[in-house]
Amino acid sequence: MEVTLTRRAEELLREFAHLGPPEQIVEMALERLAADRLRIGKRLTAQVAVERILALRERNSLGGLSIKDLINEGRK
Repeated sequence: MEVTLTRRAEELLREFAHLGPPEQIVEMALERLAADRLRIGKRLTAQVAVERILALRERNSLGGLSIKDLINEGRK
């Protein structure tokens, strides 16, 4: 496959020439894009994150203790 590079792309390839030949640099960049795409696809929306936090909050309790009780216990 032949690719025509823009001036900016050529500048970047020269800047990263210490990493290897252009083909290797392009491959590394594409691998990074693929990994980012997977990570972005797994991100939660704000609403889903809030719902999960609230659900966790319902299941956890201090067993009748207050935060002040815990702080005082820690001071002992």
